Amino acid sequence: MPDSLVNLLYIVSAMLFVFGLKMLGKADTARKGNRISAIGMLIAIVTALASDNLIHWPWIVVGLAAGSVIGALAARLVAMTSMPEMVALFNGFGGIASLLVGWVEFQRLHSAGLLAGTPWNDLAIIGVTVLIGGVTFTGSMIAWGKLSEKMTSKPILYGGQQVVNGFTVILILAAILLVSVGRPFLGPGNLLPFLSPYTMLIVLGALSLIFGVMVVIPIGGGDMPVIISLLNAYSGMAACAAGFVIKNNVLIVSGALVGSSGIILTNIMCKAMNRSLANVLFSGFGSGGGSRQGAGFTGEAKPVSIEDAYPILEAAQNILIVPGYGMAVAQAQHAVQELASLLKENGAEVNFGIHPVAGRMPGHMNVLLAEANVPYDQLREMDDVNPTIEMVDVALVIGANDVVNPAARTDEGSPLYGMPVINVDKAHTVIVFKRSLNPGFAGVDNPLFFGENTRMLFGDAKHSMQGLVAEFKD
Repeated sequence: MPDSLVNLLYIVSAMLFVFGLKMLGKADTARKGNRISAIGMLIAIVTALASDNLIHWPWIVVGLAAGSVIGALAARLVAMTSMPEMVALFNGFGGIASLLVGWVEFQRLHSAGLLAGTPWNDLAIIGVTVLIGGVTFTGSMIAWGKLSEKMTSKPILYGGQQVVNGFTVILILAAILLVSVGRPFLGPGNLLPFLSPYTMLIVLGALSLIFGVMVVIPIGGGDMPVIISLLNAYSGMAACAAGFVIKNNVLIVSGALVGSSGIILTNIMCKAMNRSLANVLFSGFGSGGGSRQGAGFTGEAKPVSIEDAYPILEAAQNILIVPGYGMAVAQAQHAVQELASLLKENGAEVNFGIHPVAGRMPGHMNVLLAEANVPYDQLREMDDVNPTIEMVDVALVIGANDVVNPAARTDEGSPLYGMPVINVDKAHTVIVFKRSLNPGFAGVDNPLFFGENTRMLFGDAKHSMQGLVAEFKD
C-alpha cells in the first residue's frame, strides 16, 4: 500500500477518533460517538496490517479471533455492576500490550546486533514505554481487586512507605538511564560486567510492575473513580509511547487522545472531590480517622415502610432521585425508572441528581440509567440541582452515601470535609434506600441518616422500588 494512502487513512482514523471522543462527552450522543470511534479504530488496524510486511499472519488472525470472542462475551455477559472492574481490566491490558511492544522492539534490536547503532533517545522511549505499561498493568490489577472486593478496599499503609516508593523511583530512573546511554558501562570489561542492556530492560520491567502495585495499594476505595481515570490516562500515554517505538502515527495520535482525555477527566474528578491529585495518591484516604457514627450527631434513625413511604411520594410535586453504587449492586435501575415514570404520570416533576464521583467509575450512574432508558433530560449534574434543592418535596437517595454526606459541609473533622456534595438534607423530606446504617465505600459515617427530615427505608433497593411501584399501580 502506498505511503500516501496509508497516511491519508491514518488521518481519517484520527479525525474519527476526535469526533467520537467529542460525542462521548454527552449522554445522548455517547453511543454514536462510540461507534464512530470503533470505525476509526477498524480503519487504523486494517491499514496497519495492510501496510507492513507481516510474516506471522496466522498468529494475527488467531489473536483477532480470540479478542473478538472475548470482547463479544464480555459485552453480553458482564453485568453493569461489574463495569468498573472491566474498565480497570481494559486499562491493564492496554498497559501490558504497550510493555510487550517495547520489549519486542528492544528484543529485535538486541537480536540483530543493532543496539550499538540505535540513538539513545529511541532506547529511552522504549524504556518509558515499558515503565508506563508496567505501572498501568499492575496498578489496574490492584484497582480491579479493590473494585471487585477480591482484596480490601481500604488503603494498605506501612511505615516508611513513601521512602520505599521514592527509592523505587530512583532505581527506575537509573534503569532507564542505563538502558538508553549505559552501553559503555555494561558488559564484560566495563564498570558493570555482570549486566547488559537487555538485562537492565528486564530489571526495568520488573521494577515497573512492582511500582504499579505500590502506587495503588495506599489508595482507598472511595478514590477509585479518580484512579480509574488516571489509569486510563496511563494506558493512553503507554500507547502513545509505543507508537513512537514502532513509528506508527495513528497509535501516537490515539494514545495522546486517550492520555489527554484521561488527565482532563482525572482533573474533573479531583475538583468534584475538592482534593488535589497528590492528596488522592498519597493521603491514604479512608484508612481511619474523621467522624464516626454518633460522634457529634444527634437524634436517631427513623425507619419507614414501603406502605408509609407511598403517600409521601404520592403527594409530592417535585422529586429528586440521587443514585449511588447501592443501586448498581441491587440492579435496581429498571425499577427506579419505572417508579420515576409512575411519579411523572402522577403529576410530579422528577429529576435525577448525578454526582461526578457517584459509583466506582466516572459516569457509572449515567451508564446504568441509560441502560434503563431514563430520558437524558432528567439527568442533572450536582451544580444544577443544589441551587434549587430547597424546593424539592422529596429526595430519594438510592444506595448513595458519601456524595450526599452533609458532614462534608459542616464537620471539619470528617475526611470528606470540603468535598462538594448533593445537599439532599435541605429537601423537605429525604427517603434513604439502604440495607443498614453502615458507612459507604469511603468508610465515613453519614449524619444524614439521623436528620429530622430523613426516613430510612431499609432493605434491598430493588425490592423496595418494586414495592413502591406496586403501591402506585394498586
